[in-house]
Amino acid sequence: MASGRIAYLNARLLDPASGLDESGALLVEDGRIADFGAHLFKDGAPSVRQVIDCKGLCLAPGLVDMRVQIREPGQEHLEDISSAGEAALAGGITQLACLPNTDPVIEDVPVVEFIARRAREAKKAKINCYAALTKGMKGEQITEIGLLQDAGVVAFTDGECATLNTKTLSRALKYAEAFDALVVQHPEEPGLADGGLMNKGELASRLGLSGIPREAEVIMVERDLRLAAMSGARIHFAHVTTADALEAIRRAKASGQRVTCDTAPHYFALNETAIGDYRTFAKVSPPLRDEGDRQAVVAALADGTIDAIASDHSPHDQDSKRLPFPQASFGIVGLETLLPLTLEVYHNRHLSLLDALALVTSKPADLLRLEAGRLRRGAPADLVVFDSDTPWRIDENKLLSLSKNTPFDKRPVQGKALMTIVDGRTLFKAPDAPF
Repeated sequence: MASGRIAYLNARLLDPASGLDESGALLVEDGRIADFGAHLFKDGAPSVRQVIDCKGLCLAPGLVDMRVQIREPGQEHLEDISSAGEAALAGGITQLACLPNTDPVIEDVPVVEFIARRAREAKKAKINCYAALTKGMKGEQITEIGLLQDAGVVAFTDGECATLNTKTLSRALKYAEAFDALVVQHPEEPGLADGGLMNKGELASRLGLSGIPREAEVIMVERDLRLAAMSGARIHFAHVTTADALEAIRRAKASGQRVTCDTAPHYFALNETAIGDYRTFAKVSPPLRDEGDRQAVVAALADGTIDAIASDHSPHDQDSKRLPFPQASFGIVGLETLLPLTLEVYHNRHLSLLDALALVTSKPADLLRLEAGRLRRGAPADLVVFDSDTPWRIDENKLLSLSKNTPFDKRPVQGKALMTIVDGRTLFKAPDAPF
């Protein structure tokens, strides 16, 4: 924990949760936010241990990434807790939630405690755990939801696998409702998606690749909405990609159902044409959709149907990506590109800056019930200083993640994290930061 008092002056203070957008200062004392606002230090220089002049740059709550695959334990050569934490900090992320598809699977309290201990030892971004909804993520036997929630698990999911068995999911939702636990579903009907490599349509036919129909997503969403309505449980759909699934969620929300969803940057920043001539770095699950669905995702971000943006960070090494398209793994890295890609919806005038930031700060924090994502007196000083406008190009060779599988290499973007602070400690400062 940091000690002493640190003053951040001449900052553009942004707090999406309260709608704050004003020039002012912020004071950190012993790792927590002591005060902030336009009124602070108006009467003279502060008496503090350190002064940081933000030079008019944005100072906001640290980002919260609610969907990350860390690969530790089990596949540390692809990513580990330390490298994921370092990459997260470079992207302005101060808290993240890791999926349970590790080896062993996160389904028991000792594995949760192991990850918590490793995260404390790494002293980088804060890491929270999902636990598997069913044993081994096999969709058969429900895990100990109450016990795992008491151990600090933030939600329950079978990761990249949809919980297919209707009776199992119905029982799991009822069990989760008793603890007011959040169930997160991968919305893809496995039978329809089996063997599919990309979005089903004209482009897939032209490339000679088997397609995954859009119906695979909406069928699963509509089924699970009905199951969740039976129990009253909280259900969340991860990385939603299609107009029809979003419309089903929109209707369910209007009826008062406890449903939320997120998407990932590649589903509003790219469409299926990014695959080009069998470009495996654009092979993701669910697949990139057509332009109509991409536009529907943007519209759902703007109207509030989508509650959060998550990186969907899925690291893979060169050996599993530089293969013929059918054999290549699904997934891309996203921790370091979450902020600039989210800012695209602001720069393209689909959302205000505060509304765009809310999708990666207060909203995911609220979904996972974390003490994060907002400027609040007494809260941990988890902060990011960023430039919302600076143009630059993403360079896969400069990514801090152990894996470099990004489809955004050489993409021009605007906005980048310059400093990331966790519990009052500056854990990342960009080489070009002006302070």
